[in-house]
Amino acid sequence: MTAPRFFIDTNIFIYSVGREHPLKPACLNIIQSIRHEKINAILNTEIIQEILYRYQSLKALPAGIRLAKEVILLADRVLPVMERDLELALGILESHPQIDTRDAFHAATMINNGIEEIISTDTHFDLIPGIKRIDPRKSG
Repeated sequence: MTAPRFFIDTNIFIYSVGREHPLKPACLNIIQSIRHEKINAILNTEIIQEILYRYQSLKALPAGIRLAKEVILLADRVLPVMERDLELALGILESHPQIDTRDAFHAATMINNGIEEIISTDTHFDLIPGIKRIDPRKSG
């Protein structure tokens, strides 16, 4: 049986390696599910950029590079962000200006690649038609 595929949001990776936080155990469980091939992790290049941006802003770029390399190895697939994704992301932002710009790019990449589910702590994904958000605390 093929493992289900999910787009994995940046926050899952960040919480899984960060300091103690109420979301850390659930995010670690998601990472373990990916490692044990219970989940096929789909990402886009913006996930990697977001990780690097976050760690560079914390003046911890070497740690960000290590995490980015681990995430790339963990992923079943890393999708490029194409021109059609840019166009759809702009449309998403016009319809839902409260959504983070990077998350609009994630949603557009998902929609254009037929990926319907994202594991994320960000509730604004619930606003985007065609996207079903899975809360990591409820994914068990």
